[in-house]
Amino acid sequence: MNAPILNPPDLAAIEQMAERALATIPESLLAHISGVVIRVEEFPDEELQTELELESPFDLLGLYSGVSLAEKSVAATPHDLDRIFLFRRPILDYWCETGEALDHVVRHVLIHEIGHHFGLSDADMERIEREAEPKTGSG
Repeated sequence: MNAPILNPPDLAAIEQMAERALATIPESLLAHISGVVIRVEEFPDEELQTELELESPFDLLGLYSGVSLAEKSVAATPHDLDRIFLFRRPILDYWCETGEALDHVVRHVLIHEIGHHFGLSDADMERIEREAEPKTGSG
């Protein structure tokens, strides 16, 4: 049984959770995300909040920044790093609201952003998650 978390995890603790979550990704997928930098920050910066028209900095748990594999060209010169941002305070807020295990929330956000790296849309990922849910029912 996991010990209860008494103090909110700091940036380093969330980063460690992300590293543990990354270690659960199948090797066949890890090979395609080896150059992606994963960063944990408190909140999205003001410029990003404005760009995404967020009502609150708590509205964004994570973000993939870069060119997805679906859009990359072998001949193109990369202009920026592919990065995944995990935003600590919104993740903690979501964790408190839902009661889900914090490591599960961090893993979910990380995998969601990895999906964007592969060129999947939010709708694609929601469909995949629905299809992966265990089927329940009588019968």
